[in-house]
Amino acid sequence: MRKTKNNATYRVKKNDDVKVMAGKEKGKNGRVLFVDQSKGRVLVAGVNMVKKAVRKKQQNDRGGIIEMEAPIHVSNVMVVCKKCGPVRTGYRYDNEKKIRFCKKCGEAV
Repeated sequence: MRKTKNNATYRVKKNDDVKVMAGKEKGKNGRVLFVDQSKGRVLVAGVNMVKKAVRKKQQNDRGGIIEMEAPIHVSNVMVVCKKCGPVRTGYRYDNEKKIRFCKKCGEAV
């Protein structure tokens, strides 16, 4: 059964260490800050930096051009195992607890 775009499930979660595998940021590593499941995108710290013009919101704020992360598609990143590097992950149950594991070495991610 095929999942629709709105209720898709992803192997990448918040605070995972990931590596960008495709696109202009290919080869960079970072930590996932946010996963947008409805759009299929992830926000990775230090990756896909864009400049954005912002206005002053209060009297003491500074407006101007800021640099911030932009989301990239979830298919362009892979979870990084501490032993193996970028890997696919799977799920298994250990004592009634569901854990993610590295498909190369079998260690918990």
